Amino acid sequence: MVAFGKKLKERQLQDWQGYYINYKLMKKKVKQYSQQIEMGALDRRQVLKDFSRMLDNQIEKIVLFLLEQQGVLAGRLTQLGEQHNSGQQQLDIAKISDLREAYRAVGQDLLKLLFFVEVNAIGIRKILKKFDKRFGYRFTDYYVKTRANHPYSQLQQVFKHVGLGAVVGAISRNLGDLQERHGSYLSIYDQPALPEDPVIDSIKAAVHRLTNSTNFLNFLAQHAFIMQEELPTPIEEQVDDKRYHFMSLLLNLVNTFLYMVNTYIIVPTADNYSISLGAAATLCGVVIGAMAVAQVFSSVYFSAWSNKSYYKPLIFSSIVLIIGNTLYALAYDVHSIWVLLIGRLFCGLGSARAVNRRYISDCVPLKIRMQASAAFVSASALGMACGPALAGLLQTNFKVYKLTFNEDTLPGWVMTIAWLFYLVWLCLTFKEPARDDPVEPKTTADSAQNDALEKGIRQPLLLNSSGNDKGQHLDNDENEDDDDIENDGSDEAPEESRKAAASIVSAYRLLTPSVKVQLLIYFMLKYAMEILLSESSVITSYYFNWSTSSVAIFLAALGLTVLPINILVGTYISNMFEERQILLASEIVVFLGIIFSFHVIVRYTVVQYVCSGLIMFVAAEVLEGVNLSLLSRVMSSRLSRGTYNGGLLSTEAGTIARVIADATITLVGYLGEKNLLNLTLLPSLLICIGSIVATCCTYNSLY
Repeated sequence: MVAFGKKLKERQLQDWQGYYINYKLMKKKVKQYSQQIEMGALDRRQVLKDFSRMLDNQIEKIVLFLLEQQGVLAGRLTQLGEQHNSGQQQLDIAKISDLREAYRAVGQDLLKLLFFVEVNAIGIRKILKKFDKRFGYRFTDYYVKTRANHPYSQLQQVFKHVGLGAVVGAISRNLGDLQERHGSYLSIYDQPALPEDPVIDSIKAAVHRLTNSTNFLNFLAQHAFIMQEELPTPIEEQVDDKRYHFMSLLLNLVNTFLYMVNTYIIVPTADNYSISLGAAATLCGVVIGAMAVAQVFSSVYFSAWSNKSYYKPLIFSSIVLIIGNTLYALAYDVHSIWVLLIGRLFCGLGSARAVNRRYISDCVPLKIRMQASAAFVSASALGMACGPALAGLLQTNFKVYKLTFNEDTLPGWVMTIAWLFYLVWLCLTFKEPARDDPVEPKTTADSAQNDALEKGIRQPLLLNSSGNDKGQHLDNDENEDDDDIENDGSDEAPEESRKAAASIVSAYRLLTPSVKVQLLIYFMLKYAMEILLSESSVITSYYFNWSTSSVAIFLAALGLTVLPINILVGTYISNMFEERQILLASEIVVFLGIIFSFHVIVRYTVVQYVCSGLIMFVAAEVLEGVNLSLLSRVMSSRLSRGTYNGGLLSTEAGTIARVIADATITLVGYLGEKNLLNLTLLPSLLICIGSIVATCCTYNSLY
């Protein structure tokens, strides 16, 4: 892995080199502070004051240069505007063409300025993170709170690109006016749907990336845990198109869809199946959760296996799922709850979601990777809705020889047939992508490609930069590489500090308080959702005498809200508020949904249950996307690669939450169905309160 400081130098624009944040100097100062504190030469107050002053000076330098460049661009646009106004009267096609090229040139220079701002914004975040980690202070909270909220904030200029929007608007409007439309020139204000110039598309992509604003596609892809790249590059490295195979991608998406169907198809009937085998209805928690228990382990070995192959893990997954679903269906005729549970454990051992994510990051070209990531999430949401809906359709009862086919066993038989067809399709059409070197460890560039779903590769910020700009600014300091290594003040050797985590324990040690809070939030939302979904059949049967079909309709309706809600949030809400604001608001709404779900004194009604469940589920879905997006930005770069990466940690946190939730349902069930609702909601409420408090404590570090 190339040190961050060196990458920062390599990606600076040569003409503007003196106006970037001096990351190397500030890092050396942090090291000096540490030594001086150890010797007693400085105290905490002096360090904070001196570092604040130095960082203020760096930001002021960046902002003043930014304003100067904005003025230069504004002056050029003013001159072009005068030419444009005179040219409109003459209808000189050649002059109009020249004007369009001139506006494009301004647009290209604006791209450079946006690239400049983002590189500096990332440098500021990194040095603040390093300072906190070195000294154990919460300096980032203090610095961001005092600077960002000040009426004369310079920090806002860096992080919110204040004023650049007017320049973008001027370029967009004039290029739109210069497009010939059958002899007339239309304004973007009169007809917003006018096709835009490619340079405007590039500028908009850069602005979206800089402000973390997003559209529906990007917001949806966040649910696949797409981590944002540590530093933007003028030219993004592309996956070799020869590795891309559409049918193989489609097979991974179908695998995702079928697995989610497999997970939720038994939820409406799990309580009745348990009763038919002589167990309590609340044992449905164990039946549903057995799959999640096995997934805790399968996620690890599938993540490691995907380093070597994609085809073999998918074959293994399909075979294991066929066995698991067959056992689940046969449990009825052999009258054994143990066969039922073993079948569900096998299904969990076949969870290949880590392979599905890894295939998209490794083998899908950058230009369509965001669409593929969104398709991955959409397939999951569709499977979640189709599972219960399909269970509602399987309301029949007949025998073939000694095999029983009814609402309890048919989910197992249907999924067995589905996975069998999938296995045949997989064997006939999947194409294993070529690997450059199956033995040697991957290079930094390969690692960045392989972990795109966890690390988040987005649109190029500066499309026209020359590759010759890179690497021209290295000085002759022989110790520079060692000095720039990201050891974060640990006692690790420099080489060791750059390696990916080798185990779950070492990965946990890399977690900062902000990351731990985000994982707690993810745990909370998965726990609350699992309680709602897994006990739905028992609760609705006890309070409302709902049939299996009614439960299936309710669960399917919840699943169908995922995409519409993401469209609303991704298209509108995320462009109006900061992600941390949406995060905290979503947690509060989940809290209100849980409170509203309790059965207190008055009669428990269908309206109360459905409305509270809908509020809780929708808020949790919104929370998941924002939570994973923020998690990608506060997580260590060492957790963006390797087997024990950030994606695995979040998956394990969510899976463990589901296991604990399902176990809670079963244990509380021994106290009677009358107490099930309130006693299972109580842990959700306490965890939710804890996550809200923790979010407030780390709120200013989520910038």
